[in-house]
Amino acid sequence: MNTNRRRFLKIAAAAGGGLAAGASAPAKAVAQRTGVASAQRLDAAGGQPPNSGAARKILILGGTNFIGPHQVEYALSRGHEVTLFNRGRTNPHLFPDVEKLVGDRNDDLSVLEGRRWDVVVDNSAIRPAWVDLSANLLKDACERYVFVSTRSVYADTSRVPMSSAAPVWTYESAGVEPGAERLPYGLSKALAEQVVRDAFGEGRTLVFRPGLIIGPGDTTDRFTYWPARIHRGGEVLAPGDGADPVQIIDVRDFAEWLVRMIEAEESGTYNVVGPRTPRPMAELLYGIRAVTTAETTFTWVDADFAVNAGLRPYAELPVWRPARGRFAGFARFDLTPEVRKGLTFRSLADTSASTLEYHLARPPERQAAFRSGMSAEREREVLDLWRAFRRTG
Repeated sequence: MNTNRRRFLKIAAAAGGGLAAGASAPAKAVAQRTGVASAQRLDAAGGQPPNSGAARKILILGGTNFIGPHQVEYALSRGHEVTLFNRGRTNPHLFPDVEKLVGDRNDDLSVLEGRRWDVVVDNSAIRPAWVDLSANLLKDACERYVFVSTRSVYADTSRVPMSSAAPVWTYESAGVEPGAERLPYGLSKALAEQVVRDAFGEGRTLVFRPGLIIGPGDTTDRFTYWPARIHRGGEVLAPGDGADPVQIIDVRDFAEWLVRMIEAEESGTYNVVGPRTPRPMAELLYGIRAVTTAETTFTWVDADFAVNAGLRPYAELPVWRPARGRFAGFARFDLTPEVRKGLTFRSLADTSASTLEYHLARPPERQAAFRSGMSAEREREVLDLWRAFRRTG
């Protein structure tokens, strides 16, 4: 494992919480090992251009939970100055040498008043009202607003291929009255995007719409389930016929591209999934198996049968969604604009191995308590039902 990968794993594990003894290093030691010169060598080795521009002052709203630590680490390695703003509750031990401002996005942004940064990165907004407060406070204090949105803003994912031109949710299309207290997630993010554009203008707004973000540090287990399950070995229930496309994104690929887009002073709206050519579900699972030594077999269960048995796409069956109907284009994004702007994708082997290593560094009780996927008992039950169905069908 090279030094760059090890450093990311340790930061990610700390951000995910719950480390096995000896699995992490103090953030200060990591920071001391990080410098522009070493980062340039690593970037050159990884095929990425070093930062040849001026250092930026970057304000990150959030910054200590999953995607944030990867952004901070990469930005620092490329010579940028980072300030974090959050409530100080999640992983406050990370990055002791980075300026940290404590407040609340809901009602207390006072520590940001009178300050200036080159760029603000908004990772943590889940309500348009939060974005309205921060964007309007900072519109004269920052040159650019970077908003991390979501693929869920799209009201119609039946298009093949999908692109950022597809329609997003509105109050009308979502069937929600303006002013409603609770908003669907996709609508909330779509409205927040527009708040930023209204405050900063199109030319100073950079919006990213990631799909499922995966990799070391992810506590949702929405991808981690598969490396962990395959590592356990035995008969694995696999959904569908293996042909359904998958597009996801490694958190490190996203974080690094975001920083490079800031350096290039880009604006606009971009999707963040990968790889460029959608990967069939079978290729995903067999690729994961290739980084383990487990004796594993896959039993492919018909999509309708799996759903009728109560196995929900993206829940009991993480990552997978049948590519049909209103989801025909869900994992068929045309990433031509994003690739032209420098979005790259590390290998599935790297993502799988790093995710599994992160998972195995967690405490045993956390390893056993998955937040996505099936229990071993439920998996066996459905596999038995499937075999009985095949015998009688």
